[in-house]
Parts: sequence; C-alpha cells; structure tokens
Amino acid sequence: MSRPPTLSVVLPCLDEASHLAASAGKIAATLDEIGVDHELILVDDGSQDDTWSVMQRLARELPGVRALRLSRRFGKEQALCAGLENARGRAVVVMDADLQHPPSLLPDMVRAWRDEGYEVVEARKVDRGDESLLSRIEAGLFYSLLRRVSGYDLHGASDYKLMDRKVVEAWARLPERNLFFRGMSAWLGFKRKELPFSVEERAGGRSSWSLRGLVRLGITGLTAFSSVPIHVVTMTGLLFLGFAVLLGIQTLYNWQTKQATVGFTTVILLVLITGSATMIGLGTIGIYVSRIYDEVKGRPRFLVAERTDE
Repeated sequence: MSRPPTLSVVLPCLDEASHLAASAGKIAATLDEIGVDHELILVDDGSQDDTWSVMQRLARELPGVRALRLSRRFGKEQALCAGLENARGRAVVVMDADLQHPPSLLPDMVRAWRDEGYEVVEARKVDRGDESLLSRIEAGLFYSLLRRVSGYDLHGASDYKLMDRKVVEAWARLPERNLFFRGMSAWLGFKRKELPFSVEERAGGRSSWSLRGLVRLGITGLTAFSSVPIHVVTMTGLLFLGFAVLLGIQTLYNWQTKQATVGFTTVILLVLITGSATMIGLGTIGIYVSRIYDEVKGRPRFLVAERTDE
C-alpha cells in the first residue's frame, strides 16, 4: 500500500455519468493548485446509467482515483459511510459529485484545517440556490423541529465538510445502521469552523431525493437524536387522563342531580379522539421499535460488489 495521501475526497454518486468526469477533473485540478496530495474516492450507489464505467475509466486515467460499486442502492448516507471507511487521507472531505458543493471552497477548508488547527471544517448554506419554495419551507420546519427536540442547530448545514483523521476514526466507531450523517458529525463535537457558501447550479443530472426519502431521513434524524416524541405520547396520555377525570366528575354530578342524558354524539367523539391518540402513540412507539429491530439484526451498512484498487 502506498503512503497515505494528505487529503481524501469522498464523492457518493447516483446516476452521475453525464458529468462525473468533468466534476472529478475540476476537483482534482483545484487540489493540485493548492499543492496538496490527494485521492478521490468515488462510490457508486447502485446507479442505473454508465456511472460505474466512467468511474473505472477515471481510475485508469487520473492518478489517485479509487472507485467502489455497492451491490445495490443503499442510499446516500450509506454511500458516504462506504467512502469514509475506505478513505486513507489525514483528512477527509465529503462533497457532492454534481458540483453544487463548490470546489472553490476547498482551499479555505484545507487552510482552516492545516494552518488554523480546526478538526472539522463544515460548509454552511447561506443561499440554497434554485431550490423550490416548498423545499425551503420543508427544510426550515425540519431543522427548527430538530433543534427544539435535540438541541442541535443544523439550519443551513450540509454534507460538505472536512474532517480530520481523528474525527473520521471517531465517526467510524458509531455503530448505527440508520444513518443521519449531518447529525452524527455534529454529535461528535471537536474543534469546528463554519464556512459560508452558496449552492451552485447542478453540473448535470437531477436530484435523487423524493418526498418519501426526505420524510424517511427526517424521521431518522428525529428519532436518532431525541426521545422527545415518546415523551409527547406520555404527556398526551396524561392529558387525556385529566380530561377523563373531569368528564367522570361531570357525569357523576349529572347522575346525582338527575340531569343525566343520553350523549351519543359525545361518546362517538370521545371514541374517535382517544382511538386516534392511541394509534398515533402506538405508531410513534413502533418507529422506535423498528429502529431497535434494525440495529439488533446487525446487518452491514453496505456491501461492495466491485472496486478498482484490488
């Protein structure tokens, strides 16, 4: 094995064949300009186009390029994990392959790590680019809720960050199968610095995120870093208990004073309300149980089908 490079750059890829070569070339050129020896770790997360063929060609033509092809689509978080576990650099940068994370920020990130002693240098969005209004609202609501229930302020956070080797090794010791990279890296702590950036225009392709995927990631983020939803269920139960006590007192009073009447509508409403609250409570508990189930199975986070460095 050759001497480990100073910097590893991890690029999770999904259907990026149209622009991956240009993106990798631009990132490598930027790192060459600042004089840092590097490697590019390209991770194919089950692409349906020619992404893997492009990766193989880049591994032959560009020095320092290593490529992994996962056995199927595991998701971006797992692809990030695969790249981090295979990176050999003294520091590791994680960024998107579509150049929405601008390579022009890399010199500042390396300088903050190498010259200023920061162990995590993370890029924070100050302009979300051409993202739709609905997506901005959804992101704002999610990060506001996450901050309230977990205490972590990830508003404007991105996966674009540089981590020192000691941080990468600490991250590798986290055993979760349900991954939320931004939250997990924030939980680690260490000496951190934020750099503002504006999301650039996509170099090619389209977003792979669907509403279903975003909802799943949101649920993972909330349940991985807070037990507040479970406590909300408990508080709801206590609220209904208090309501039931008051209603029982009223019912006994009406019976004692001969004012009791048949309240069919009231009964139906109470059944619907308590039934809904019960189902919501069971569903919330079920989410946590399913997370426990995923963890105790102990399945690997990802499987590598092919790699170019063997």
